[in-house]
Amino acid sequence: MNNTRIYVESTLAIIKPDAVDKEVEIEEIILRSGFSIVQRRKLQLSPEQASEFYAAHSGKMYYPTLTAHLCSGPLVAMMLNRQSAIKQWNDLLGPSDSEKAKETHPKSLRAIYGTDKIKNAFHGSDCFNTAERELTFMFPNVTIEPFPAGQAAEDYLSKFVNPTLLIGLTEMCQQKPAKPIIWLADWLLAHNPNRPSIKEGEVQEPPECTF
Repeated sequence: MNNTRIYVESTLAIIKPDAVDKEVEIEEIILRSGFSIVQRRKLQLSPEQASEFYAAHSGKMYYPTLTAHLCSGPLVAMMLNRQSAIKQWNDLLGPSDSEKAKETHPKSLRAIYGTDKIKNAFHGSDCFNTAERELTFMFPNVTIEPFPAGQAAEDYLSKFVNPTLLIGLTEMCQQKPAKPIIWLADWLLAHNPNRPSIKEGEVQEPPECTF
């Protein structure tokens, strides 16, 4: 019997204000790349929240511009899951400087949607500890842990995922939406029986939060 255990990671993905108008096609790319969008929120940060989010960069010359851009308009924050999610997401993003990405990684997301080092269209957590902090920042009630694969994962899917997925697929076939992948992703988010109780207008946020 094979006892090898593969773990699914969670990471934070942000579509920054300069690329948020392309959110639908970007999310399609994310799903086609093997990620699951477990949580998703469209929000606008205050300057104080943007400063707190990028606190690790405090003191660097680009810090004021970095934080100002993050709160310059609406953004989309997503919790992505897949095996090696942190590395896979950063590989998909490419170099942080979009100008360099266009030369060295022309097919990366930052090369396609970004402009320069600040307006680079995306953010991705760089390690597990950072992902945990950033996901908790964006989704206060989220639970972050690796999920085992193999037989344990098959048992989990059979018991908790497949029944809901079957209902969603059946309804999708009946409705025949123009964008079935996006429709199914939205349906699963809305009908996930195990999701945390995070609903619009009901989330308890920190003081002065504008999420």
